[in-house]
Amino acid sequence: MPIHDDKLKALASRVLTVEAEAVAQLAARVDDRFARACRLLLACQGRIVVLGIGKPGHIGGKIAATLASTGTPAFFVHPAEASHGDMGMITARDVVLALSNSGETDEILTLLPLIKRLGVPLVALAGNLGSTLAQAADVCIDVSVSQEACPLGLAPTSSTTATLAMGDALAVALLEARGFTAEDFARSHPGGRLGRRLLLLLDDVMHTGEQMPRSAPDDYLRDALLEMSRKGLGTTVVVDAHDRVLGVFTDGDLRRALDRQVDVHSARVAEVMTQSCKTIAPGTLAAEALRMMQQYKINALPVVDGLGRLVGVLNMHDLLRAGVL
Repeated sequence: MPIHDDKLKALASRVLTVEAEAVAQLAARVDDRFARACRLLLACQGRIVVLGIGKPGHIGGKIAATLASTGTPAFFVHPAEASHGDMGMITARDVVLALSNSGETDEILTLLPLIKRLGVPLVALAGNLGSTLAQAADVCIDVSVSQEACPLGLAPTSSTTATLAMGDALAVALLEARGFTAEDFARSHPGGRLGRRLLLLLDDVMHTGEQMPRSAPDDYLRDALLEMSRKGLGTTVVVDAHDRVLGVFTDGDLRRALDRQVDVHSARVAEVMTQSCKTIAPGTLAAEALRMMQQYKINALPVVDGLGRLVGVLNMHDLLRAGVL
């Protein structure tokens, strides 16, 4: 018999409610054991080796990836493969992070004597503090759940979600403890938009030399308009004889001048330019330039050195082409 849409939605809502409650209950378990686990992971001189099998193994792979991308070198080892040679990947400089809801996973328990023989610290995320794994661990964090979201109470659902959330809590705590920055994060993610946003300097995309639209304060307004048209950046930067920035003339300034019925053939650009314009220094992240443009609702920025001289012009379209926006 076909299931009704309302029933499907009710089942989904129940799953989300049960899993949300499981995660919410973890907050009370962030105690001294959590802090000790963080200390062991921070003191690691090698890498964090994450172990797990079945669904916790998939969660372990994600936790290892999150740790590695946030400043804590880590990798995942399948416990069954560890029993057949991959145990050699674990060194005395490492820390083992083992995941098991029951705490009695045979493939992990088989490795415990070898881990102890290496003298490697063992941190466990387990759903049973009285289990063999929990008792063998230097620190065990309780990730138990009152029920699985699966209506049969069999498929790992709430338990894997809780383990994943606690793994994220460890990773973020370590990130903060290490003073990990956005620039550090970008170096771990150099590809794609994230890397471009966090690593690209405006020097890499700004217009320089003859590409910069420039006008003198005594230039006629019509000549400034021609300069804007030739360079195609929607602005011209007004500079003195030493290239020091005096202001900018933009499309907006043109509209305001026309509203005042200014004669473009006789008026000088200094009469209609925007003085005290926003500028930015070379070597600044392109993402910071984007932030300024959005904050002040402008489409172009003069790039000015320490002496106030024009060294480049950046346009919003440059950031769009570079994938920063």
